Amino acid sequence: MKVDLLQMVETGGCSSKISPRQLEEFLKYLPVPHDPNILVNIDTHDDAGVYRVNDELALVFTTDFFPPVCSDPFEFGQIAAANSISDVYAMGGTPVIALNIMMFPSSSLPLEACAEILKGGADIASEAGVRIIGGHTIDDFPPKYGLAVVGYIHPEKIITNSGAKPGDLLILTKPIGIGVILAGQRMKMSSEKDVNLAKKLMKTLNYSGAEVMKKYNIKGATDVTGYGLAGHALKMARASNVTIEMYLGKVPLIGDTYRLVDDGCIPGAAFRNLEFVENDSHLTMDVRYNLKMICMDAQTSGGLLMCVPPEVSENILSDLHKTGFPRSAVIGRVIEKKEKYLNLEN
Repeated sequence: MKVDLLQMVETGGCSSKISPRQLEEFLKYLPVPHDPNILVNIDTHDDAGVYRVNDELALVFTTDFFPPVCSDPFEFGQIAAANSISDVYAMGGTPVIALNIMMFPSSSLPLEACAEILKGGADIASEAGVRIIGGHTIDDFPPKYGLAVVGYIHPEKIITNSGAKPGDLLILTKPIGIGVILAGQRMKMSSEKDVNLAKKLMKTLNYSGAEVMKKYNIKGATDVTGYGLAGHALKMARASNVTIEMYLGKVPLIGDTYRLVDDGCIPGAAFRNLEFVENDSHLTMDVRYNLKMICMDAQTSGGLLMCVPPEVSENILSDLHKTGFPRSAVIGRVIEKKEKYLNLEN
């Protein structure tokens, strides 16, 4: 029986997150435990939590799940797993074990579809060297899937979103536009080629990018997901107390992303992300509206945004291009804190 998961959802992938502004209000009510072994908690809204076990070992904890972002159950499982594991890579960690998180409407989808989702997740987990050792399933509509992941890292080698330093250059490893392309698919505006490329990017693990960061001892990075390029850059700038300048004309885009936005294909999540960043951002007068909205576009299983010293930037780009990220590019720089946390230029 052929199943089309997109028929069951209005929004999928990381675009289904609550708005970052709502999240900030929500987190105010979450008690923060005090423990000297907690090395990274929710204070800076980083990609994962980190807990020190001893002087040589810390554990990286993360979880992520969402509704379908594509029609095929197996591909959905692959994308959701890659997205979940990405947070460990963004911290410079090595993912090790995971638990499945599955919400599945047993009365409206065949169990074979559930099995295919789990198989897709297991496929990507195996590629990442992650062992899925259990999980939890509830009956719920629409279907949702993801992983809770644990990784290893040395306590002194953690990469955080608070590690951006003035003088650093910003490198983005994957092109953006996933939310736009997928919205265009629903509206029959996106080409099959662009949709297939978007799915390929979402299934691509950030392993190689993490290895490059570790090779060059990078201290500041995050992955780009539901809050868009601008939203995650803002979180990094706030956590590091710096200003980030981004040159939107240098941001690599997927296929016809620019044209789709020009034709009015702008997902609702982009407007939520714009609301989050606009008070902390300065836009030059010549910034094109299309580029502004694209950098607000919610990404699912997006690339790494890393802060790198200028003297090693070319070497890092060369390594990324050789290891599966041919569109990696310098898209901005970090400067001393100015009036606004973000400066967006063409």
